[in-house]
Amino acid sequence: MAARAGAGAGGDDDIPLLDDLMPWSVRPLRTGRPWVTAPDTASLKARWARLVRAEGAERERLFGPTRSRGPRTPVAALPGQSTSTARFARESGPCPEPVRILHGPFDEQWLIPDHRLIDAARPELWRVADGHQLFAVEHGYVPQDAGPALSVTALLPDGHSAAGRPGRIRPLYRRPGGLEPNLAPGLLGLLRARHGDAVTAESVLAWIVTAARHSPAGCVVPLPADTTRWWAGVELGGELLRLQLRGARGGERPRLPGGRRPYVRAAVPAAPGTLEYDPDDEALLLGSGRISPVPAGAWEFRVGGVRMLELWFERRASADGADGLEAIRPRDWPREWTSELLELITVLALLTELRPRQQALADGPQLTTGDLRAAGVLPVAATARRPASVLDHQEEGPDGQFALL
Repeated sequence: MAARAGAGAGGDDDIPLLDDLMPWSVRPLRTGRPWVTAPDTASLKARWARLVRAEGAERERLFGPTRSRGPRTPVAALPGQSTSTARFARESGPCPEPVRILHGPFDEQWLIPDHRLIDAARPELWRVADGHQLFAVEHGYVPQDAGPALSVTALLPDGHSAAGRPGRIRPLYRRPGGLEPNLAPGLLGLLRARHGDAVTAESVLAWIVTAARHSPAGCVVPLPADTTRWWAGVELGGELLRLQLRGARGGERPRLPGGRRPYVRAAVPAAPGTLEYDPDDEALLLGSGRISPVPAGAWEFRVGGVRMLELWFERRASADGADGLEAIRPRDWPREWTSELLELITVLALLTELRPRQQALADGPQLTTGDLRAAGVLPVAATARRPASVLDHQEEGPDGQFALL
């Protein structure tokens, strides 16, 4: 099998698509009502309490019915969740414990895990979400977007796109317990034959995080033909994963070296109405609050052309325009949000510092789509694009009936 140099005569046409390398993918979640997610758990519990106190037409209005969900819609339980399956119109109990999710790239929020409230919760993702699972989330394609093509999380991602068309969610494993890698059949064998038996599903994901880039056809992943570059990319990908996972799976939480760590220099006010950046002092200004040092790379970090720090702040700063249950939110800026902001600044700054190393690994001999076809890896079998049958127990259907699966 001959490797071809560079990107190939056909440009991105010669570079494998992520859709072929990790063939099973799931569309983003569609909540149908924004009030089921929030940056804090107290708001979600207060929204639930307000909703279940309401009756009749008032409950209907606050619920926000859609074609998929209403207070009387029969719905099965979410896998792994013990919430009621009775019609929500009869609900009077306490709020289910919110679960941590990744709301779009780099924004960790909370979700009420009740299938009766979510238009399209993607149960197949919940079935494989466990302590071994990692999710690769494609970012929507935007022309001239220089930001990352995907991110990785140990949390359940909703796949929300900051701009452009939402991408797909790709679990690393097709079954719970870290079983059956979601990789094209034959890909691991091909990479092990070229780069050694130490190649694992995790190292393939690490390379993907390092090398993935946007294209009009979708996210593409150049595969190196030379072993030295492969393992350099895997090592770098391990660093990128550690930063994005933020301490999950037993890793260390990201930290900048002493002297470069961001600190609160002036307390964030109760209602910071604006967010500004002072490039001369490397300071982030939240109203009268001040955080520094904040590297320019963290401030300018964009996905789909959208600054991540600005988007994070906008989702928390103001209730202007919100109505109904979504208007229930903290009156004052919680201290926890400031801590989360400091960590986000750290993550974005460190990811920016690693970009030159990623770019340095971009050129070199590659395995092309033609090489993958010759090895029998492509085309991918249709069964690899469908979820695995992972059920070893019955799931509760609407109104307590067992679901037929």
